[in-house]
Amino acid sequence: MKTQKFLFLNALLVLVVMFAFTASAYAGGKVYKLGMSLAITGPTSDAGNPISKGVEDWFNYVNETKMLGDDKIECTIRDDQYKTDVTKRNFEEYLDEGIVFYLNYSTGSTLGLKRDFEDAQIPVVPASYHEGNLIDSTYIFLPVATYSENVVALAEYIVANHKGGGIPKVALFIHPSAFGRGPLEDTQKAIAAGLKMEIVEVVEHGKDLDNTAMLTRLLSKDVQYVISHTVQSPVATMLKDASRLDVTAKSFGEKGKLTFLGAHYTGGNDLIALAGDAAEGFLWTCSYNLTSENNEGAKKQLDLAKKYSRDDKAANSHNYATGILMAQIPTEAIKRAKAAGIEVNQENLYNILNEMNGAKEFNSFAAVGPVSYSKADHVGVDMLKIYKVEGGQFKSIANVSSEYMKMLRAK
Repeated sequence: MKTQKFLFLNALLVLVVMFAFTASAYAGGKVYKLGMSLAITGPTSDAGNPISKGVEDWFNYVNETKMLGDDKIECTIRDDQYKTDVTKRNFEEYLDEGIVFYLNYSTGSTLGLKRDFEDAQIPVVPASYHEGNLIDSTYIFLPVATYSENVVALAEYIVANHKGGGIPKVALFIHPSAFGRGPLEDTQKAIAAGLKMEIVEVVEHGKDLDNTAMLTRLLSKDVQYVISHTVQSPVATMLKDASRLDVTAKSFGEKGKLTFLGAHYTGGNDLIALAGDAAEGFLWTCSYNLTSENNEGAKKQLDLAKKYSRDDKAANSHNYATGILMAQIPTEAIKRAKAAGIEVNQENLYNILNEMNGAKEFNSFAAVGPVSYSKADHVGVDMLKIYKVEGGQFKSIANVSSEYMKMLRAK
């Protein structure tokens, strides 16, 4: 009898332990694995570092506020130092770990891994907005307007606002890489399609500490506008040299002077910190909402940064906003999968993104317009703002989108 009682108590204890374990696992919910590889250190870390912070903070916020109920997102973030071979290794290890969504960074690695993304059939959001990412690609979803859209929109703005007659003469100041060269061909195509502008010279900058000769040469060719597509430091050097030589236009398109404009990665608070007063008047396109706009979206960004003890530099960076949006896109797809009662996996998240349009588009406080995708359109935010440095801050002066890029894509 004692033996039977002992066996019964043992069996009961096993059941209690099993029930407790099951209840604990259920209470913990499911864990959805994501991976990200980017340059937290090394070249372009000035962008990659705050992007990683934005991604990390948003996912922490999702989990802590139970945005997905008891389920959580676990996003592993690794530093690749802007090296494509390291990025590829990180991505392959993430696949082995069972990720359902991947966040990438550079233009070189996004282009280099395009076939890998297709083979893995996994949705990918990169921090590179290179137009070429979309060619022969099914699984890459750009969060915002492409570099080509930025540059061609600036060219259209120049043509629309140029005064004094004649065709505006423009120089392009670009990064010596696929990232830098990307928009050149599309700008040339826009001109061939009817955009009334002349590209007088294309300068692939090196590590020059003095741009005097270049600026003098451009003025001798009657160039009035310089569109930059690179990163902040070479633009800051150029702006300081132009200020020293007193060749910066005081008004848009001032004859005999240079009006400076730039696309996404050329601007932001880092440019103002590097160039100081020489940045005054610089015009910049970006699809992200800036904290200097002091609107509701800016407040939400600053609140998130404060919650996770970020310094002012990170909190006010458009690159921090980039990271937030990159993390929000898979979060929203996972939310919609759960709401639809379907499994959160690569295929379902991919299909949900392709349906994120019309009444199903997604609004983010980090961006200047809604995120919208379809099978035929993998560019999220089509809208751009033109910001101008006034009194040491970037201020919005216009909402634009590139009509010529729409025309070129339709062909």
